Amino acid sequence: MGELLVVDGPGQVRFVPDDPTGPLPDGGFDVRTRFSGLSAGTDLSWVKGTNAMLTSGWDAELGLFDDGRPGAGYPVRKVGYMQVGEVVDAGPSSGRRVGELVAMTYGHRTAHRADPATERVVPLPPALDPVLGVYAAHMGPICANGVLHAAAEEGADDLDAGVRDRTVAVVGAGVVGLLTGLFAAELGAASVTVLDPTPGRRAVAEALGLAARDPDDPGALVDLKRGWRHGPGDHGADVVFQCRGRASALATALRLLRPQATVIDLAFYAGGAEAVRLGEEFHHNGLGVRCAQIGRVPRALRGTWDRDRLSAATLDLLAARGDDLVAHVVTDRVPLGDAPAHLVALADGRRHAGIQTVFTA
Repeated sequence: MGELLVVDGPGQVRFVPDDPTGPLPDGGFDVRTRFSGLSAGTDLSWVKGTNAMLTSGWDAELGLFDDGRPGAGYPVRKVGYMQVGEVVDAGPSSGRRVGELVAMTYGHRTAHRADPATERVVPLPPALDPVLGVYAAHMGPICANGVLHAAAEEGADDLDAGVRDRTVAVVGAGVVGLLTGLFAAELGAASVTVLDPTPGRRAVAEALGLAARDPDDPGALVDLKRGWRHGPGDHGADVVFQCRGRASALATALRLLRPQATVIDLAFYAGGAEAVRLGEEFHHNGLGVRCAQIGRVPRALRGTWDRDRLSAATLDLLAARGDDLVAHVVTDRVPLGDAPAHLVALADGRRHAGIQTVFTA
């Protein structure tokens, strides 16, 4: 019997029965979940009740949240977007074979009936450690899309164009920050410096070959900007990727930039932004902030880039750095059956996760 993880309300998480009915759709196939990755920011926002989608209606046509329209509310029946499934049944027109591993975004559940007409499917290379498949369909493309936005800021469409031979800073050493930093390093950045206040996370960044600094060190930002000199009155990183969901982190990202450069923002902010002082560096250095939201590749690159191509770039990164990611980034493996209790404990602070939690079947 299949089971689906449901959030009934803040701090209320459980599994419910979830069995597909009827025959396989044309081209469809069934999978058994092997791994399901936790996205701490998004997943816990449902458990904590802080996700804006809960209380405000999203007008996709106008691109506006509207407090006058009902939000999604509870129960939330799809939590999570980092799944690896093993094909256990496949229709003749599916192109899948039993035993094959695929990356998808169907949420924390024990099994799933896939319909490729409405869902993305990323086949995993046999040589790839299957736990890394949690990054292939969505999380890795999030980070690749950030790097692509840096390229678009330069008017280019090659993934490396925004980082090659450039000074790169990354604020936040969670999964998004580390993957983005690795993308920049593998694509030829002159240097990549990750800033995070947690010593253990800085140690992971260094184990991955990235420089790391503590943004709360009073002299860190001055030291970095002195070292990042491009000319008179021109100090700072060429591009900063903001990957930590706190307003203070965005403020740090703006302070790190050289004049007239841009923060590429990949963070999810559940609260306000009082710490972002738009009358300071943002104004005086003529800076920009570009949100690299996974639902949109850069407007000018829509004809050449899509999420499938971002997944392909992710698989290249996983092939190159997979051993390091397994050794240093996948820090917690928890049985999938324990996911409800684990999520609640993380949400209320009784448990603290490492960098990447993966629920295992």
